[in-house]
Amino acid sequence: MFSLFALFAPARPLRAFALLNSQGICRSLRQSAQAPLSAGWVEVTQVNLSWLDQPLPGSAIIPQSRVQARPRTALPA
Repeated sequence: MFSLFALFAPARPLRAFALLNSQGICRSLRQSAQAPLSAGWVEVTQVNLSWLDQPLPGSAIIPQSRVQARPRTALPA
């Protein structure tokens, strides 16, 4: 029954993330629906393989203020 539900449920869009080391060099790229839990990951506009072992361009990083939180629904009183 779960697989039938999964067919009709809306899919979460994939978000792009880059793992930066302490010098700001991109070490890994990842796409997932949720942000990675470990430290060093930042959300980026896209996955670009040419960023590996390079500093990320400033326009690639999405500021945390633009990251949208899941909308909360009001609970009935």
